[in-house]
Amino acid sequence: MTTLSDRGADDALATGGRVPFFPPDLFHEDRDTLLRLLYEIGTGADQKFILGDHTRRLEDALRERLGAADVVACSSGTSALHLILTALGIGPGDEVVVPALGCAPLAAAVLHTGAVPVFGDVDPRTLTLDPADAETRVTPRTKALMPAHMFSVMADMPRFVTLAAAAGLLLVEDSAVAQGAELDGVPAGLWGDAGLYSFVQVKSFGMPGEGGAVVTRDEDTGRRIRMLRNHGQDGVRRGLHHVVGVNSRFDEIQAAFQLHRLPGLTARLERRAAIAAHYTEHLAGLPGLDTPPPGTEGRCHYVYTLLADDRDALRDHLSAEGVDTHVYYPKTLPDQAAFAPVTAGRPGPGWPRARDAARRQLSLPVHHRLTDAQVEHVTDAVRAHVLRTRR
Repeated sequence: MTTLSDRGADDALATGGRVPFFPPDLFHEDRDTLLRLLYEIGTGADQKFILGDHTRRLEDALRERLGAADVVACSSGTSALHLILTALGIGPGDEVVVPALGCAPLAAAVLHTGAVPVFGDVDPRTLTLDPADAETRVTPRTKALMPAHMFSVMADMPRFVTLAAAAGLLLVEDSAVAQGAELDGVPAGLWGDAGLYSFVQVKSFGMPGEGGAVVTRDEDTGRRIRMLRNHGQDGVRRGLHHVVGVNSRFDEIQAAFQLHRLPGLTARLERRAAIAAHYTEHLAGLPGLDTPPPGTEGRCHYVYTLLADDRDALRDHLSAEGVDTHVYYPKTLPDQAAFAPVTAGRPGPGWPRARDAARRQLSLPVHHRLTDAQVEHVTDAVRAHVLRTRR
């Protein structure tokens, strides 16, 4: 049986209170530290607010933690994705296979390089890009595969490594939500030519603002990305531009704050994992409801996502019970108006599994600040709805 910690044992769910999907007090314990860093850096003699010593130390700490060749902090996870594609030489005339279910940057970042995203269907259990389906989407114009870890499960990276090698393709790993996850002993982000993390506040290593990082095993890729993030400058001599770059620089205050919070990341991830395991133990096997695959291998408990036949009714019931939920992707990417021109007139088998997941998916609160009482309340509310409607 999964046992939650004693956290919140003396803090019963308040009558009439809600279980928040994102904790409004996420950084409450670090408030004094954040204010101190803001003052110290803001009044520092060198007036260094971007790409300073704090950013370098954060990059070094993450690199050592991962065993990566390089970690390059940048302005957001989305920017990290664009930097990777640009650094790897993806551009006009190229195609990149991406999942049909996921966040808009999966397609938008490809389009911003001048290349074309080709949407592949997802695995019905993991909701990540299906390697077998992705293989059928490869054409002579395909330059890269770009699987994305989804919700709480890593994509099947060993199969994508094999497929990329056999087809002579680049492998970009969208690991934005998967910091802390490992598969076969390899950290998320280090399976392909490059990966990335997002530090937006709702992610597992979130911060009070935007930010992200590129991670790679290749020093040359890291060097190119460092230049691209700072208008093509190499960081040695200001004003000397080697390539056409962008402004994707990292904030020193945020870097210092992330260094402060990094030692606690493992404990926060463990709390999320315990909550997810509790949900799976008590919700798996309920009729009309699919839970994420159990286990710890390749798991990144960013959110906990169910597939429910009556998703909207379950969402309404949970709301009435004071539980906030979230539907991340109500439409697949090829069904979004922004990307419809990409698929217009393009033959193919479609994306039935991605569309089914978009119709059925509902994410429950799984953040580390949930009390045990709140977790039990969420679990009981889901079970009550399912068992009542299936009588």
